[in-house]
Amino acid sequence: MARERKFSTEELYLATKQILLQHGYEGFNFSVLAEQLDITRGAIYKYFDNREELITNFMLYEMKLFLLELKEIEQYHAFDDKLTFLLELIFKKSTVPQLIEIGQRIPINGNMKVKENIYQLEKLHLEMYKHLQGFIDLGRQEQKLKASIPDSLILGIIFQSIMIPNHFGITQSEWVRSIKEVLCYGMLNHD
Repeated sequence: MARERKFSTEELYLATKQILLQHGYEGFNFSVLAEQLDITRGAIYKYFDNREELITNFMLYEMKLFLLELKEIEQYHAFDDKLTFLLELIFKKSTVPQLIEIGQRIPINGNMKVKENIYQLEKLHLEMYKHLQGFIDLGRQEQKLKASIPDSLILGIIFQSIMIPNHFGITQSEWVRSIKEVLCYGMLNHD
């Protein structure tokens, strides 16, 4: 029998993440979460009205952590260094695309807290692009990025590179280096 015990926000969000990644949105419920945390469902209901509210709170938490790390891109002054940092960060946060896809399935159903959380997520998404606009501008200024390619396509390709499956178990550092090479120089020899 689950007991009434204290749990931290970090414990709650870690368990939420694990369940979402393992079972998806459809398999996520307070019973499974309570069992994993060894608490009662009622302990969760003290803080959240439903799973959508909890999941969107968790997603806000994850996005804020990502943005904190993304701000470190400002430590680098050359475009190549910023690109390396960005790729390493994206691959460090390799579950983000799966979580975003799960988040897109969350119904709002008139819940004002969920609506507000989704609104805040959209604002944070825009903030992320503001940070990355400086990265794009520097790439153009250093003439590393072609002026004819739209900013959104460049960022989309960089962020989608995480979706390329690594079937042969290449080390992450080699994988990131190779993706950077393809992004910067293409995959064809130009002898």
